[in-house]
Amino acid sequence: MLIDAKNYESYQALNHAIKTSSDKDIELVNLLGDRYIGDALVDKNIKITSGIPGNALAAYMDGARIEVFGNTSDATGDTMNNGEVIIHGNAGDTCGYAMRGGEIYVKGNTGYRSGIHMKAYMDKKPVMIIGNKAGSFLAEYMAGGYIVVLGLDNPKEIVGDFSFKGMYGGKVFIRGDFKSESNRICVNKATEEDILEIEEYLKKFSSYFNYDYNDLIKDGFSVVTPNSNNPFKAHYVVNL
Repeated sequence: MLIDAKNYESYQALNHAIKTSSDKDIELVNLLGDRYIGDALVDKNIKITSGIPGNALAAYMDGARIEVFGNTSDATGDTMNNGEVIIHGNAGDTCGYAMRGGEIYVKGNTGYRSGIHMKAYMDKKPVMIIGNKAGSFLAEYMAGGYIVVLGLDNPKEIVGDFSFKGMYGGKVFIRGDFKSESNRICVNKATEEDILEIEEYLKKFSSYFNYDYNDLIKDGFSVVTPNSNNPFKAHYVVNL
């Protein structure tokens, strides 16, 4: 089903049309910053082929799939619970904010505070793969899940300033040899076991954006984890 955003007076009306459509496969065109596209959706397959969705694309999404042939605005995947978001461009600030499940694949860059407050619980492990670079404050207060930054266009400037501030869980994989002077995180060369944890998602990224998987992994990865003595952990984790 084709839905033209120009035919709706508000983002609320547009979202109502998406949610009440009897078709599971929907193509959206002519978006102009329409907010909350795909919020809390469970079982639809949405392709955005023209225009730019507004803030909070896929917020609280719980199983749907959204593919964007362009860029997205801020807070993509806000508190996302399940499903997939595939972005053939760049994402704005706070991509994956408080994300607690599902997968986000970004071909290009993300803005500030990607993965802030990302968390995991039992079998829920959110995943975000960034094809090029992430802005400052990447993985701020991250509590669980996986973030992968590939630096495909510029591997020397792969993450911005103040990344990993307050990180107390999860893993961030950075392609190549990454160095940090912060004593609040640990940076090690990723082992084969580490790579196995993200292999499935790297293969999906390769498939979605036409990259060779073997090229993606040939230079290895550095893996960032919280320092076990991280003072932030005591503020968020109860030690019994």
